[in-house]
Amino acid sequence: MNSINSLRESKSARWFVLILVSFTMMCMYYLTDAMAPLQERLQANLSWTASDYGLFTSGYGWFNVFLLMLVFSGMILDKMGVRFTGVLSIGIMLLGGLIKYWAISGHVTGMYELTIGSWQMIEPTTKSALVAGLGFAIFGVGCEMFGIAANKAVVRWFRGKEMALAIGLNTSTGRIGTALAMFTPIPLVKLTGNIGAPVLLSLFLLGLGLLVFILFIFMDLKLDKEEADSGLVTKEDFNFTNVIDIAKNRAFWYITILCVLFYSAVFPFIKYATNMIVQKFGITDSFAGYIPALLPFSALLLTPVFGSLFDKKGKGATIMIVGSILLVCVHLLFAIPSLNSFPIAIGLVMVLGVAFSMVPSAMWPSIAKIIPENKLGTAYAMTFWVQNWGLMGVPLLIGVVLDKYCITGTINKVVDGKDQVITQYNYMIPMLIFACFGVLAIVFAYLLRAEDRKMGYGLEKPNIIELAEV
Repeated sequence: MNSINSLRESKSARWFVLILVSFTMMCMYYLTDAMAPLQERLQANLSWTASDYGLFTSGYGWFNVFLLMLVFSGMILDKMGVRFTGVLSIGIMLLGGLIKYWAISGHVTGMYELTIGSWQMIEPTTKSALVAGLGFAIFGVGCEMFGIAANKAVVRWFRGKEMALAIGLNTSTGRIGTALAMFTPIPLVKLTGNIGAPVLLSLFLLGLGLLVFILFIFMDLKLDKEEADSGLVTKEDFNFTNVIDIAKNRAFWYITILCVLFYSAVFPFIKYATNMIVQKFGITDSFAGYIPALLPFSALLLTPVFGSLFDKKGKGATIMIVGSILLVCVHLLFAIPSLNSFPIAIGLVMVLGVAFSMVPSAMWPSIAKIIPENKLGTAYAMTFWVQNWGLMGVPLLIGVVLDKYCITGTINKVVDGKDQVITQYNYMIPMLIFACFGVLAIVFAYLLRAEDRKMGYGLEKPNIIELAEV
């Protein structure tokens, strides 16, 4: 297709668009993980158990999974476009963040228990954890909605160009928010004396993200006008049969299952990593948060390498296989009780960062090769929906496993000037669970490569079609 008059042909314009979208992603991910370093403080200050913390963390996927909100988000995206969907998603995230702040700031007290006669439907749960989980669930709807909108925006501006590099940089720049969420919350809590202070900062950042996204809207509107003047606009022709068409694609399911398995071994690990490092390596939680922060930073540095490799040389499915193998090695080494050397912990997290840059940099562009662009929003939504089963279920599973099988005792510890009883855990079983997810991810990565050879999607071929710039 000749698109010489299109703004997307300007290298500076499309990379500026990427910066705008990625900044909003970074603000979004800060709120996603702002509570991760505070597990010990949440349990001590709000009388939460590990299961309560796991319930709260699992809230991210409640509505996306059980109410199919992610699938509806994809339909909205394909029908209404990136601009409308992006603004809507940020508004939803702000609402969810406000509820989350209310719950963890001491405004919700007591226990919740649901019984029918003598049958206990729900274990006694701290109300603040339940309400915080509700806020996180609302936030999760907006977060995932924006994630698929951002992916589709990047595909639109970079298709036939540096697509894998751009998607990888968008994702990993968003992970800077995760890195900041690993080491800023504890100093903020100490400075303000308010355990909800990181959420307040998150809400401020999301407000900035909204303003930046509005600037993207003006750029995208200009692209629409230029392509309309050139006769290049393709009208969206979404209909509900898109879901059926996508569901019939075997390669789509291989990559989707690979996605949920891989991310189930990474994001839930991040939620528990600070506490695991504190207890396994005997360091303070203030310093321990810096170590998981190395993961997104190392991913940010390496994503250009693997994104450029996929763009110029191909080998997308192979990259996913190697990344999954690295994931398994890291979790198996973390599971070894005697392996408690602090430098080794840093090295393992950095290797995990390599895997974290390899798999997403190849996975998301590969979906764009398998699924036509007019169905891409729905396809991303369906992938994210399956992924949310893992993001919802695995943190809850880990919390329950810790409480039932991994408690090794308690210690008295001064936390923020108060004497607290801190539960001690052995994290070997959770690390083995994460490793099992990685093994299954390897299996589906191989199945995906075999399907690509059979169907000719081009996952092992370069992404860049034309190199000339205007």
